[in-house]
Amino acid sequence: MSTIFELPVRVYIEDTDAQGIVYYVNYLKYMERARSEWLRDHGFANPAFWGDDSIFVVHSLNVRYHRPARLYDDLIVTALAVAHGRAWFEVEQTVRRGEELLCAGLVKVACADRHTMKPVRMPGEMLARIFANA
Repeated sequence: MSTIFELPVRVYIEDTDAQGIVYYVNYLKYMERARSEWLRDHGFANPAFWGDDSIFVVHSLNVRYHRPARLYDDLIVTALAVAHGRAWFEVEQTVRRGEELLCAGLVKVACADRHTMKPVRMPGEMLARIFANA
């Protein structure tokens, strides 16, 4: 299992509704940013440099909202690889304000051929990097 990656995020006015509460879809954006930075940290900064025709695509996700984030809150968004198959891996993600859990999700990411968009087996080296203790 990999280590937990953390990305600090501050809530700005663009993230909120008229009541100053983070609009629900923005939690998914925060999670995407954390996953993208986590992948960069594991050597996947630019798909063009991977040396093959594979890309990562979100296959499915399950999200649960616990508490609202508000304007100017300082949040921590996490990403942790927890499971994998031949052509996919799952990432547990959370959004917290301090120790308080605001949102939790499980994202299944598939490895696909960039031309056909069909699933392809991930090379062992790719899986090793994803699940490395960075």
